[in-house]
Amino acid sequence: MHGYIAPLRLRLDGDALVSNWRWLARMSGPAACGAAIKANGYGLGAEAVMRHLIRAGCRDFFVSNWGEAQALEPLVTDDVRLSVLHGVRGEDMAIATESRAKPVLSTPAQIARWRDAGGKPCDVMIDTGMNRLGLDWRSGTLVALNGLTVETVMSHLASADEEVALNRVQQDRFADFARHMPAERYSLANSAGICRGTDYHFDLTRPGIALYGGVPHDEAVGHIRQVVQPQAQILQRRSLIAGDSIGYNATFTATRDHEVAILNLGYADGYLRGFSGTGGASAGGARLPVLGRVSMDLVAIDVSVRADLAEGDWVDIDYDLRRASAASGLSQYELLTGLGARYDRLWA
Repeated sequence: MHGYIAPLRLRLDGDALVSNWRWLARMSGPAACGAAIKANGYGLGAEAVMRHLIRAGCRDFFVSNWGEAQALEPLVTDDVRLSVLHGVRGEDMAIATESRAKPVLSTPAQIARWRDAGGKPCDVMIDTGMNRLGLDWRSGTLVALNGLTVETVMSHLASADEEVALNRVQQDRFADFARHMPAERYSLANSAGICRGTDYHFDLTRPGIALYGGVPHDEAVGHIRQVVQPQAQILQRRSLIAGDSIGYNATFTATRDHEVAILNLGYADGYLRGFSGTGGASAGGARLPVLGRVSMDLVAIDVSVRADLAEGDWVDIDYDLRRASAASGLSQYELLTGLGARYDRLWA
């Protein structure tokens, strides 16, 4: 039986992924540089991302939950660490206590649960101002951690991509906590935090979006390479004459004749309606604008300048993350993690 070839694919650049990690590692200075590979490696495929980065020298990886950790368990060794950022629920204990991955404990109940189960090495999340997951940064928290072997104490920056006072507040609080809490390592900086300088690096950095081609800070412009290139196949080529509209609710009406290609791509694939009338594709260096509304499975592009494009041909979807974010109003994170299951994922 022949394998199915999808009419959508993601061209994934392993060299660009590794190049981005190496730049972030250099920027991290003497601190180790890990990798956030949650949400299935930000949509690229966590196992493939982890394998590429292990070969490049990365030794610290972070996922959200134990389902994600289970899938990556075969890659965890004495030398390669995997941490589960959402800690450990009662429902997770049977898996977690047998796993080589570690929980990042963030509540008193999680600490008690882990200690009662034998208290294997763990990580701890401290809230320093994001008010999401984490133990209170004030020193009273230390008592709750007595008797645990804590490998990494971490916190998370809320606004590292902006010039706001909260960045320094969080850094000061974390540094104060680190002075009182014995641990092997301390970790604060995400992708944008790495770009904020050495005060934020501590012993371990945890980049995410920048690994995958996102530009989290102006400091990264020119250094971060695009990793993901979506491509879509043309299902039909048709003519649109002046006065015709196209797509749902006729949001585009032609003022001239157009040659149009219909692509097998839509919001069910993560190409969301924010690209309606703002997105585009390209072929042979020619930009091919999106016409009308993006629908669930289909989108129309203007191919008037490419008379040679026909049914079955492939086009590149404009997906430089910074530019696509500006065009669509979506965050760079949404653009990556929303890419659906209907793409073939092809690493080069």
